[in-house]
Amino acid sequence: MAARLGRIPGVVLISVAAAMWGTDALFRRPLAHSISAATIVFGEHVILVAITLPLLAPALVALWRAGTRYVLAGIAVGAGASALATILFTQAFAHGDPITPVVLQKVQPLVAVAGAAVLLGERPRPRFMWFLLPAVLGIWLIGVQHPLDPHARGLTPIVEALAAAVLWALGTVLGRFLSRKLTFEHILAVRFAFGLVASAIALPLVGAKAYAGVHDSLWILYLAIVTGLLALALYYYGLKRTPATLASLAELAFPVTAGLVGIYAFNSNLRWTQWIGVAITVAVVSLLPVRRSRETVAVAPADAPLAAAA
Repeated sequence: MAARLGRIPGVVLISVAAAMWGTDALFRRPLAHSISAATIVFGEHVILVAITLPLLAPALVALWRAGTRYVLAGIAVGAGASALATILFTQAFAHGDPITPVVLQKVQPLVAVAGAAVLLGERPRPRFMWFLLPAVLGIWLIGVQHPLDPHARGLTPIVEALAAAVLWALGTVLGRFLSRKLTFEHILAVRFAFGLVASAIALPLVGAKAYAGVHDSLWILYLAIVTGLLALALYYYGLKRTPATLASLAELAFPVTAGLVGIYAFNSNLRWTQWIGVAITVAVVSLLPVRRSRETVAVAPADAPLAAAA
């Protein structure tokens, strides 16, 4: 299996993982209306840590041996991208409509490009903008029914979704950094472990219970295994061979899939401008493996700017 996955371009694996994330809106939104977002995320991490428990001890040893900067990056990925960002995104569903939180994820590539430049030394070449700008345009067209006359539905879900997008983008950058010295399975174990600690701390802070009940726990189990474990395994396996800036574009498969799921699952129709947005974004993501082979991004030496930034 590893040999077969190794033949697939990393950006393709990341796109598949992102598309899998997009399907969880079907379950996360209904759950967010019945139980606390913190309860959902805590339940996911309990399951994920239980599954990856045999990997945890060697993963923590590898993280410690990698150095202080890697330990801090591991904590940030787990507490920020895995726990806090997921809580904020889930809460945005509860506070707003099913489309706005997804559309706002289009800011991820912008944050990831800046973060990768500062922390990793990844400098996008000028031609990279020919991918970035159409991708952002495509996501805007998908999520906004009237692109020239947008209307936001409440400030709270917008802030929550934007914060989640920023944390996920930084998680991409720091996950790429961790992959320099850790295997993808060790990154998974570290992410879930620190995410569990952070989500457990969040429970009393927001007054949420730890257990969701039998019925809701079954859906949380699905989210944890399919859109959590399996999707993230593909994601980190691909990220090890993909610059963070390119990975952030491949992740646009997430808002495309989630947008379509939200539109059809909640009895909405796509306008002609939204279909154009789908076509543009799919074209960008499909062409990424070609551009990757032509070295869209110049990558700095392994331990470059993150040391100075830290």
